[in-house]
Amino acid sequence: MAVIQKYGKKHSPDLVCHKESHPADKVGAPGCQKKWSEHNNNWSRPEARVWTVVLLLGTCLLYCARVAMPICAFSMAEQFNWTKRESGMVLGSFFWGYCFTQVFGGYVSDRVGGEKVLLLSAAAWGSMTAFTPILAHFCSQPILSMTLARFLMGLLQGVHYPSLASLCSQRVVEGERGFLMSTVGSGSYLGTLVIGGAGSLMLDLYGWQSVFYVSGLLSVLWAYCMWKYLLKGEGPIITLESLGSGGSQSKLSKRHWLRLLKQPAVCAVIVTHLCTASTFFTLLSWLPTFFKDTFPDAKGWVFNVIPWLVAIPSSLFSGYLSDHLISQGYDTASVRKLMQFFSMGVSSVFTLLLCGNNTFPWAVAFVSATMGFTTFSHSGVSVNVQDLAPSCAGALFGVMNTFGAFLGVLLVYLSGYLIETTGSWTSVFALITAVNLLGLCTFLAFAEARRLDIDPSKVRHHNIHI
Repeated sequence: MAVIQKYGKKHSPDLVCHKESHPADKVGAPGCQKKWSEHNNNWSRPEARVWTVVLLLGTCLLYCARVAMPICAFSMAEQFNWTKRESGMVLGSFFWGYCFTQVFGGYVSDRVGGEKVLLLSAAAWGSMTAFTPILAHFCSQPILSMTLARFLMGLLQGVHYPSLASLCSQRVVEGERGFLMSTVGSGSYLGTLVIGGAGSLMLDLYGWQSVFYVSGLLSVLWAYCMWKYLLKGEGPIITLESLGSGGSQSKLSKRHWLRLLKQPAVCAVIVTHLCTASTFFTLLSWLPTFFKDTFPDAKGWVFNVIPWLVAIPSSLFSGYLSDHLISQGYDTASVRKLMQFFSMGVSSVFTLLLCGNNTFPWAVAFVSATMGFTTFSHSGVSVNVQDLAPSCAGALFGVMNTFGAFLGVLLVYLSGYLIETTGSWTSVFALITAVNLLGLCTFLAFAEARRLDIDPSKVRHHNIHI
């Protein structure tokens, strides 16, 4: 009779099963068999590589569709005679829709699998993007139709990142999550880069409508290829029965959810993500207009391409650096805090430098540095949620993104109001810096990396008898 326990130095006690010469049906602990089944759900290295590339492309197309409106907002405002405040209303309506499906998307992904939710949502928001110009021209009030279209886009795209978090927590081992999430997260910058470069050219050559047509149809094509070749043509059907009888994931009672949300580390993750997401959304929405207003003779492809060209390798480097530091024995929580310091602290320095009277090259350089350091959050707060609660990472990430999107709505609209009333961009960049510093101080003070989604009193003394 042997009694085996394993206590990780950075995590809550966990149960393991050692393979010996006994037949498989003689290893008598159901908990052990359950543990092995959970590990067998992890992707192999070849599978992980394929999925990483596919999810990278999907996130790239997500942002191609999302940033199409900010890229075209200036031209659409001229055609439809929108004021800055009306443009801000159209741009901000995306985040109102984005708020409503975050938690739901994460919950469903935890139950039935993130890949199914990603597939269905991509087909929907890709179609909506392609139909956006039609809605603009066949409605007597384009401001209303575009506000509604952006709201629906937010609803459909709101499930993407919670689904990614759920899928990663279920299929990727902890030591490789930082690089995978930073790689997939770099798709947002690649998408902004692609739509900033190719979209600016299409905008000049073929009009703003072409940007929506191309990005929307490519997104639908990606969803079809994912269904055909990765899911092997299996129907992405989500039934009420599957929601009610999901696996071991996300089966936390209301009491456990309340206990989880009362933890200071969980509150810190929510507040920090709220701040970093809202400031990123604000920069993403208003930077094209900032360059158009401040440097009207500048080429659009320059300021729509260079910052994101810097952000891609920066995001990949942050993922590699965080995983490397953890593999070298550094405390996981300290690594997450370091990444977030670069993301919100160092980037804020360059954001403040935009308040001065800069030449066009210096403005592009400061924006590029801001975006480059911002990407470090993919290896900070974005992965920290999987450290804290891997069994319900999708739903918890949905909670985080809901708050982030809600504040993003307010900041995008408030930025438009400040620009219109003050005639200066200084107040906008100062506001972004203040919000970033608030989130950074919260994360540095309270962030942890130990599991909080399990009851330590029920796990600490569990034994496996072989």
